[in-house]
Amino acid sequence: MSVAQQRALVAQADPASSVQARCQALGLARSSFYYQPCGESAYNLELMRLLDEEFTQHNFKGVRGLRDHLRLAGHRVNEKRVRRLVRLMGHEPVYPKPRLSVPGQGVTPYPYLLRERSATAPNEVWSTDITYVPMAKGFLYLAAVLDWHSRYVLSWQLSNSLDVGFCLRALADALRVAPAPHIFNSDQGSQFTSLAYEQALLDAGCRISRDGRGRATDNAFIERLWRTVKWEYIYLNPADDGHHLHHQLQAYFAYYNHRRPHQSLGGQTPAQVFAQPSFIQP
Repeated sequence: MSVAQQRALVAQADPASSVQARCQALGLARSSFYYQPCGESAYNLELMRLLDEEFTQHNFKGVRGLRDHLRLAGHRVNEKRVRRLVRLMGHEPVYPKPRLSVPGQGVTPYPYLLRERSATAPNEVWSTDITYVPMAKGFLYLAAVLDWHSRYVLSWQLSNSLDVGFCLRALADALRVAPAPHIFNSDQGSQFTSLAYEQALLDAGCRISRDGRGRATDNAFIERLWRTVKWEYIYLNPADDGHHLHHQLQAYFAYYNHRRPHQSLGGQTPAQVFAQPSFIQP
């Protein structure tokens, strides 16, 4: 159970008992119950915006490369600060790393099923991912589910934390839009390798496919989606708050699905291609 969940239980418990007794019952320090996170400074938020723009363009850059980018822009930052902000944003550079075949503890290994295979029909392959979204003040995380063949965005969800809950909600929303896909692909993030997410996919009847570590090309279509959303809209129209961002994304994804033609789709929109029935290869 997370500290936030423990704090919520303490707050909802019988007010007749003391806060100290309620905290002790849950094994929570009383100081943790009263703690209020102060958030990031305005300067750190500006650095995060610059880091996100650079990482979206050049996702092979690690902490030192991003540090040097900020220094060239006139920001006197050290490696420690950049590393902390990059971790907070959930970014991981894309380059080969050692011991790629060793799975995390407790994680069921699944192969990448899409090498040498192209999606030929809607609902054959779906993929998902999470990205950091800056706002005028603060930031949120965005998760989406994409149909590979049509590039149609089936669902999306926003969250202020990188927990698995909003990813599960995005998956459930997608399954309400269309039948479960033959293959569902994701990266090896902790949200998608969790038992809850894995079980949701298996219950839906999907074959699970996972990227190799550090291989953005394995999930290239949704990586392109993030770049499109950010450079065409988010960076040009920073949202005031989460409510504003939700309305902005609602409008943009409606435009992206129904009014934005893709060259790779022969000038058709994702919605037009998604509506076309086709034979799915076994």
